[in-house]
Amino acid sequence: MITMNDKATWLYYYGLCKFKTDHHDSAYKHVLNSKILFKELKREKDIADCNILLLNILSHQNDLEFEKSNILSELENYAFKDKDTLALISVYQEIAINYLDNKKSRESLKYFRKIISLYEILGDSLGVAHHNMNIGTVYYSSIKKHDSALFYAKKSVPILMKHKDYQNLSYNYNNQGQYYKTLKEYKSAIEYYKKADSLTLKEFKVKSKVIFYENMSEVFLLSEDYKNAAFYLDKLNILKDSINDTKQNIAISEIKEQYDNATLRAEKAESEASRLESEAKRIQNRNLLFSALGLILFGSITFYLIQKNTKRKQKLAEQEKELETQKLSTVLKEQELMAIDAMIEGQEKERQRIANDLHDDLGGLMATVKLHFNALKDKKSPELYDKTNILIDEAYEKVRSVAHAKNSGVIAKQGLLKAVSNMAEKISASNKISINVLDHGLENRLENSLELTIFRIIQELITNVIKHADASEASIHITNHEDSLNIMIEDNGKGFNPSQITKTKKGMGISSIDKRVEHLNGTMTIESEPNKGTNIIIDIPL
Repeated sequence: MITMNDKATWLYYYGLCKFKTDHHDSAYKHVLNSKILFKELKREKDIADCNILLLNILSHQNDLEFEKSNILSELENYAFKDKDTLALISVYQEIAINYLDNKKSRESLKYFRKIISLYEILGDSLGVAHHNMNIGTVYYSSIKKHDSALFYAKKSVPILMKHKDYQNLSYNYNNQGQYYKTLKEYKSAIEYYKKADSLTLKEFKVKSKVIFYENMSEVFLLSEDYKNAAFYLDKLNILKDSINDTKQNIAISEIKEQYDNATLRAEKAESEASRLESEAKRIQNRNLLFSALGLILFGSITFYLIQKNTKRKQKLAEQEKELETQKLSTVLKEQELMAIDAMIEGQEKERQRIANDLHDDLGGLMATVKLHFNALKDKKSPELYDKTNILIDEAYEKVRSVAHAKNSGVIAKQGLLKAVSNMAEKISASNKISINVLDHGLENRLENSLELTIFRIIQELITNVIKHADASEASIHITNHEDSLNIMIEDNGKGFNPSQITKTKKGMGISSIDKRVEHLNGTMTIESEPNKGTNIIIDIPL
């Protein structure tokens, strides 16, 4: 016989299925009924799961005036009582969204960062990536700092790709398209909208496509490509006909009203034994109606739950094994960092020794040679003397400049930005490639050894562009985000397939660059396609 718990479980999963296929009114109805049954069974954890799903359903409806405080209050009380981190994350998310809706962007960012801290404690890098996207949305929609919005969106991409989270990757690409549209970079906006549309969506397919096509139609209109604007507007209208948000909103409101009325009736009739008896009979009769379908679905759900439990146990075993691997990896990484430190220190000592030798030995020798050649002045070849003297003066000055450059370093005197700008200016003077340097927030100097390392990283990347990219233009973006430094190297060269670069096979000097970045606890992301240029993003914590 089907139990009340079986029925409540079936209603929850059926509501979840309806939610993911954009039938939000039906989803709301079934999850609400599941919550009612779980309340009768006093299953607090299952009630909390229902509340989390109800909040998600309501947040996906447009123009729905709905009071969520009761649901939020129930969820918050449960989260603090049972120390349920996921429930607490749902509470913080609703608070953050509420602050954003009320134009309190700083408070919204505060709660999104709290959520990221909780996901970091759980070791959930995918959750961190999702809420970095939310932070980017706050910067775009409320604070109007579009460069920061792009930074956080791009920061999430490698993790989404690693976990094959194509659903949120498509949302990320759509967001980047919006950011580029605001910056009036319409070509880049269209590129990212098409990336979003190209990914296969498993959930909310229709509503997502409506958003993509609406954005694409608008940006084609702004770029005066009326043919494509009309094409995507037509696709948008076809999809909109298959969705009726207004109808779903009315249905959800009616269900909510029915639920509230039923709750009031239940409270008034709590002392009436006869009503409780009739309610029990009603539930029993309703259970009989669902028995046939329930038996079939219950078997499937039971199998799913058993399989899920088995996978959970396997995952725990894998996590234990991964922890051991991480411990070994940490030891090896520490040894590698020590080796890199020793190598850098040795390189600096060798440069110092070369500088001293050039200045003290060769410099002194050239000065002596010059004295000897002065003796030629009284000879009968003044022309030979003049030529020789000029050559010796030139050689002596070169020795002094090399010694000074090797000894003090271009960074020590001028700083990172000036050094990079000088390098770009000298390379651009060849008229073979034009290099632009764009900086944001670099008013103050960084620590000298850090500037030196970053300069060498940029120098190696630009060398790669010159040698391999066949590019005519390149850009160096250096942005100081207070707690991190973002470096982005872009070129319009021939590009390549980044998947060909692996940890065991890194070409074009990528391995040495990667080790320098890793030594600074930073990350490096490579975005490239054949014949579409290359974009390398490096994030270094300060």
